Amino acid sequence: MPRSVRRARGGDESPHYQPGEITACRLCPRLVKWREKVAQEKKREYRDWDYWGKPVPSFGDSNARVLIIGLAPGAHGANRTGRMFTGDQSGRWLYRALHKAGFANQPTWESRDDGLRLRGSYITAVCHCAPPGNKPLPVEIKNCSGYLREELARLKNVRVVIALGQIAFNQYLRLTGLRGLKFGHNVVHDTKPVLISSYHPSRQNTNTGKLTEPMLDAVFAQALALASMSEQA
Repeated sequence: MPRSVRRARGGDESPHYQPGEITACRLCPRLVKWREKVAQEKKREYRDWDYWGKPVPSFGDSNARVLIIGLAPGAHGANRTGRMFTGDQSGRWLYRALHKAGFANQPTWESRDDGLRLRGSYITAVCHCAPPGNKPLPVEIKNCSGYLREELARLKNVRVVIALGQIAFNQYLRLTGLRGLKFGHNVVHDTKPVLISSYHPSRQNTNTGKLTEPMLDAVFAQALALASMSEQA
């Protein structure tokens, strides 16, 4: 079990990992080779960037009421910038929705030093390394599961979990032992913490209209309402 996450004092926006833990992980040879190849070859429009090219740590408020689980860093997004959902269109959609719901101080997603801070929310992923084709293998998901399992145990104030995409949804069910739940967009599952399943804000979903901006906004409005109700109960 990784010892990756230590609770930050006073609700810091960033989790703290022990040196040599997640950012130094090399458990998955295919992912190591891919993330480093991408970081070396780069994309033409980002040729002046110094790519991160390592596992991407989770990001957010350690006292979060809402936990967001994504799939994996994008090759030229978080694998480039070093922050979850940062630098690509998925992040543009996600952080815009978080800002509207009051979970982020600004709707930005460009770089680690752009001033973005999360409030009451925390973002993690099924896999912390960028996979080829955005498709991690089952063994790679399994190798990374210890980090997510520990985060679920350590984030004591979480009242709502949002699973972005079916892979994140299925992995959360697997780690928590939940049974009989079906994936759908903005479906609220009566669990503790409450689980909301959502389409992932991937380019494939947003470009085709499968996921629209109002649809994603509704997920986070729902999460805000449920988290507030839980606090008042």
